[in-house]
Amino acid sequence: MEDQVTVRLPADLSQALRRASRRLRRKNSDIVRLALQAFLQVGEPGASKPADRVRGLIGSLRSGVPDLAERHRDYVLAALRRRGR
Repeated sequence: MEDQVTVRLPADLSQALRRASRRLRRKNSDIVRLALQAFLQVGEPGASKPADRVRGLIGSLRSGVPDLAERHRDYVLAALRRRGR
């Protein structure tokens, strides 16, 4: 069974929807449905921490500097000093 939902949009959002509809050659309802599906897959804004989104990348790169995590401030300051010359 399909449900019908009525949504009131501000003028600027309504215009953007119409432009996207013409550009993509899709119905407004198709675009709204796709946007809602994408939103629900991601979840509530702010529900996850930014670090959660990149957790899979943490530790996946090698810098060649064994103590970079502990002394990152020292390395950044040294690089800024070199650049300032």
